[in-house]
Amino acid sequence: MHIILHQPEIPANTGNIGRTCVATGTSLHLIEPLGFRLNEKEIKRAGMDYWEHLDVRRYINFKEFLEQNPGAKIWMATTKAKKVYSDVSFGKDDYIMFGKESAGIPEEILVDYEEACIRIPMLDKIRSLNLSNSVAIVLYEALRQNGFEEMQREGELHRLHWK
Repeated sequence: MHIILHQPEIPANTGNIGRTCVATGTSLHLIEPLGFRLNEKEIKRAGMDYWEHLDVRRYINFKEFLEQNPGAKIWMATTKAKKVYSDVSFGKDDYIMFGKESAGIPEEILVDYEEACIRIPMLDKIRSLNLSNSVAIVLYEALRQNGFEEMQREGELHRLHWK
């Protein structure tokens, strides 16, 4: 799987998303401009010591992303979508794109992807969920649909044993 962040603004969100990507074997694609530098301590704090294991790629703009990833199947996560994220079928190599915290994915991009736009249902009392929470919700549904391939599905107690 692949996560695309279009112009993320908050380093802690990107750090959290990076950690989720490492935990799931997901690549992270960052489309500039970023609202921070990748060496900021907030990113490293949120991503902890996992950041060095992250497959992260940067692009100057969405056009460059498309040029470097021809044929990429992209799902656009947006509050403007008509489809719910759990009602679509994700492929194991799909890309899920999220926009910046303050404005989402620009409508100039969305208009070309109407059938690929997905949303997370929520009450109308808020504009949107936190970006890192949104990524986790949609990514884990995509991974579930693909059988959590290559992921650890069982755990063990550290000191005691299950009865």
